[in-house]
Amino acid sequence: MRILKSLLRFFLILGVIAILAGAIAAFGIYQHFAPNLPDVETLRDIKLQTPLKVLSADGKLISEFGEKKRTPISFDEIPEQFIKALQAAEDSRFFEHPGIDVIGLARAAYQLASTGKIQSGGSTITMQVAKNYFLTRDKTFERKFNEILLALKIERSLTKQEILELYINKIYLGHRSYGIQAAANVYYGKDINELPLEQLAMIAGLPKAPSAFNPITNPTRALERRNWILERMQSLGYISSEQMKEAQAKPVTAKYHTKEIELYAPYIAEMVRSELYGKYGEELYTDGFTVYTTIDSKMQTSANLAVRDGLIAYVKRHGYRGPEKQIDITNLSIPEIVELLKDESSFAQLEPAIVLEVTEDSATAIRKNGETVSINWDGLKWAKAFKTVNYTGPSPKTASDVVTPGDLVRIISTETDTWELTQIPRVQGALVALTPQTGAIRSLVGGFSFTHNKFNRVTQAHRQPGSNFKPFIYAAALENGFTPASIINDAPVVTQDDGMDGGWRPENSSRNFSGPTRLRVGLYKSRNLVSIRLLRSIGISNAVEYLTRFGFDAARLPQNLSLSLGSADVTPLELVTGYASFANGGYKVSPYFIDRIDDQNGNTIYLNQHPTVCETCSETSDNHQMPIAQRIMDKQTNFLLYSILQDVIRRGTATKARVLERNDLAGKTGTTNEQKDAWFTGFNNQIVASAWVGYDQPAPLGRSEYGGTAALPIWIDFMKAALADQPESPIPQPEGIIQLRIDPTTGLRAGSGQSGTIFEYFKATQTPKESTYSHGSPSGSSTEEIF
Repeated sequence: MRILKSLLRFFLILGVIAILAGAIAAFGIYQHFAPNLPDVETLRDIKLQTPLKVLSADGKLISEFGEKKRTPISFDEIPEQFIKALQAAEDSRFFEHPGIDVIGLARAAYQLASTGKIQSGGSTITMQVAKNYFLTRDKTFERKFNEILLALKIERSLTKQEILELYINKIYLGHRSYGIQAAANVYYGKDINELPLEQLAMIAGLPKAPSAFNPITNPTRALERRNWILERMQSLGYISSEQMKEAQAKPVTAKYHTKEIELYAPYIAEMVRSELYGKYGEELYTDGFTVYTTIDSKMQTSANLAVRDGLIAYVKRHGYRGPEKQIDITNLSIPEIVELLKDESSFAQLEPAIVLEVTEDSATAIRKNGETVSINWDGLKWAKAFKTVNYTGPSPKTASDVVTPGDLVRIISTETDTWELTQIPRVQGALVALTPQTGAIRSLVGGFSFTHNKFNRVTQAHRQPGSNFKPFIYAAALENGFTPASIINDAPVVTQDDGMDGGWRPENSSRNFSGPTRLRVGLYKSRNLVSIRLLRSIGISNAVEYLTRFGFDAARLPQNLSLSLGSADVTPLELVTGYASFANGGYKVSPYFIDRIDDQNGNTIYLNQHPTVCETCSETSDNHQMPIAQRIMDKQTNFLLYSILQDVIRRGTATKARVLERNDLAGKTGTTNEQKDAWFTGFNNQIVASAWVGYDQPAPLGRSEYGGTAALPIWIDFMKAALADQPESPIPQPEGIIQLRIDPTTGLRAGSGQSGTIFEYFKATQTPKESTYSHGSPSGSSTEEIF
């Protein structure tokens, strides 16, 4: 008995010594590692790598930039069943332990002692948070001690809810998805709170080994792990046996879902990325910014289709250039033919296809997806052979005149669900639309296809606007004493200009001259000689100074009379911004495309403070939030010019636009020498848009291609949708404008009883003298109406 007591005392002392030694050792380890431990308080302000999202004004996704797919969510947004599934899979005692699980660590120690290798780390969710945010993934004792100590510190600093929120937003879950919300989107195309139990359990099984248990690449092992987790949930009392069995009976339904682009506006997306990269650098792709642009989804969709259809229509007018390739398919199987299409991309819905068979009046082709389609005669008969921009071959008589088996061609689905032969245009186009009161860009198409060619012609192409520039010259004339009834001689001009090579003999596009012409007629009929004489009258230096008010760069404005014919180099964005001043009553606005930027927590970190037109605001008033746009045009001048530009559509070079059946529209066509550029810019008080067509390397479009032929139809198609169901919005007539009857020949006020007169608008301070007409003298026979 005495011996037994002595032994007990010995082992007790030994145990105390062991405990003390362990405590001393633990204290020593802590003293060694603790000074180098990071501050866990930084977890409260952690920034998770989250991609940049670019949205339209109405919240539709335009683009995402960033390698990691992540959408952080808060603890309150985590489904309760997912929390239970995660506990069953990773850490059943998460809400009870202090950050480390002694049983789990003991199990890991036993595995190490028995095998000599670290097999499982016994990690809790808190320890995984420590590892994921602060440590490497190396399996070393040092890292493990740091992990344990950090877990204890984290538990003292953060709540369990905060820890779990950090965990579920950080973990990698396969297919570039980080966090459970991104995983739910990638595997099931839904948000995490929309998933049923079996899918929640599937995602809960991924953190252990995202590749091994991936339901897309390894569905068998993923199913086994999911069902094991469901069993664990049942054994832990989280779900009933019935719930477990029902969930286990469900098949694997995961498939890869990309975040679908809701609005195709790639040129704007790239403008956003480029603009913000200069400020944020690489952080732009990881800091979770959400950019709300000014783009209107309805207008953007309309612009996309208008540019595409307008350029395809140009292709049809000028003929078919033949197949992109000719392939010998004689001995190839259908799968082998489809394989030839795998690297061929679609551009603006123009799909690649290979012709299989040709009959007298149709052709059969195979699409990239393996579907065989028929192209009937209506989809082939347009394809006269292209010769030059001015000539085509004869109309085809049979389908074999157009295509042969083995041709790699482009096809497009029509509105009647049939297929039509088409071709990627070599010509390019652009369209941009603004809200004139603010400068907000509502739609922008920088070319036929961003995928095919990323050059943004709206912002990067400096082209001559031709007659599309004339309204600015006429505006300057109206502010320098001219009226819409002023008479200017439309007659030949020969000038020796120091800024031009040799003698210059400009002509009208019709090569005819009309003699004395009222200013209104000169503009709506686009008479070149009238424009030249106006510019010569007001002076080139005065005109250049006036033009810079609209934002045009003086360095790119020629200092000679060719300026009146649009020989300056401008971008479509600069041109439409200038026209915005015509549309808004005479104010200067600046174009912008970023409305606001939110951080990943939904806080607005940038709000665009753009100058805004406000007719009732004083420029020095403090009773408004936005800066007030500066007036750059006299309001009476603005109205007179608007009235004249309405006539461009009513009776001038843009009468095709009358198909819109609106009385509030105004605009101007433009065509440069040899038809190298075709333009139309038009507006009402609510929207202004400019369309351009041309070759990137300037070349003739064809002798029948003008602003009214190539560009105007694009503008019309855009406006048809953009203005649908919108009330008319004309520029209101301001005070100081009066209406008088005039003699259309002389521009003078009509005499009493004079016939053949017309109405004209004037500034009240610039009314014309009365005609010398007397009763009984010959009267004109004009029946022209101005409005």
